[in-house]
Parts: sequence; structure tokens; C-alpha cells
Amino acid sequence: MPLDLPSLIQQIAVFALPSIFAITFHEAAHGFVAHRLGDDTAWRMGRVTFNPLRHIDPVGTVAMPLFLLLVSGGRFTFGYAKPVPVNFRRLDKPRRDMVWVALAGPGTNVLLAIASSLLFYGVGFMSPSPADWVAANLVHSIQINAVLCVFNMLPLPPLDGGRVAVGLLPDSLALPLARLERYGMLILLLFLFVIPYVGEQTGHDFNILAWLIGAPTEALIRFVLAITGQGG
Repeated sequence: MPLDLPSLIQQIAVFALPSIFAITFHEAAHGFVAHRLGDDTAWRMGRVTFNPLRHIDPVGTVAMPLFLLLVSGGRFTFGYAKPVPVNFRRLDKPRRDMVWVALAGPGTNVLLAIASSLLFYGVGFMSPSPADWVAANLVHSIQINAVLCVFNMLPLPPLDGGRVAVGLLPDSLALPLARLERYGMLILLLFLFVIPYVGEQTGHDFNILAWLIGAPTEALIRFVLAITGQGG
């Protein structure tokens, strides 16, 4: 059932800030590590910044998530930011450093999830009205950063996990995987939307990405809560 306008505004109010922080820090981390390892492409283009306007894609970061949030009744949304440009050939040791650049984004999301969990300790010192809003933002921050980390670590180029796999696998496996990059987004869209829709229409659960992402995301959230003393 689609959301009414007040419900949509309420959902946006507690999703927007965590999403912007998660995406901005994720993309800036890629550019920062690439710069440290020899490639200043993102640095010269002004992408090593915490200014979200430098990373937001009008369709992928704004229009698509809002549309999906509306039509799913607040149950599902998906989006993406403008990828940070990295010239892997300019890195000091391209194959090794590609792995570090790729890991920087998901690693930053884990750190943001940990920071959000720690900030919960301050919610109890706030008055009830702002405390509820802050708590909702922090909960969503943990969830969004965990999902973003796990999703991006799927071993499919151009996702970060695909670049890590290409950097670590032997050439006999890495080269065929790298050649999938041109079809990577099409494959993702197929598994995100087309196959689940077909399953829904035929009465079957074909949401394969949910199976792949769900359990690792829950495990990561439990880990974050445990190490910050929030798991009790």
C-alpha cells in the first residue's frame, strides 16, 4: 500500500540524513585512499570531500529512492551515488592498491555504523521529542551503513567486492570476472527488480539478493551492537 504524504515525509525525515552521510563518507573514502596510494583523479575533481552535493546523483540518490519508498509503502528503497573516478593504472601498485581503494568505502560504512551505535549513549540525556527523532536516525544509520557495506561487498564488478575479488583472485579467474563489469549494473537491476517481480507474480520468492544480503547484514549489525555494548 503506497504511503500517504505525511507518512512519506516522516520516512524521509529519518532516512535522508543517515543515507546522505553513508553515501558521502563512502565515496569520499574511495577518493581519499586512491589519492594516498598515487591516483589524484578524484582529488583534482573535488570528489574527496564531505560535501554531499559533490556525490549526489539526481536520479540515483534522490528520484529513485523516493519513488521506491512511495510505491513500496515504506518497505523498500534503493539508490546510488555518483561513482568516484579512480585511474587504477596510476596507483603505486595497481592490483594491490585497487583492493585497498575498494575496501575503503565499505570499511568506512562499518565505522559509521559503530559511531552511530556509540552515539546512542547520548540519547538518554535529551528531552523526549528530539530524542525520538535522533534515535530513529541512529537506528537507520546503523541499518543503512550495514546494508551499504554488505551490498557493495558482493563479488560483482563494478561493486567494491568485485574489485576486491579481481585484485585477489588468480588471473584465470580475475580476468573473466573483470570482463563482467560492463554488464554489472544490468545484472544488479535484474536481480534487484526483474527476478523478484517475476517471483511475486508467480507466487514464488525469487528475491535472491535479499537472501545474499539479509543474513550478513543482520550479522554485521549484531557485531556492531556487541562491540559497542548495545547488544544486551
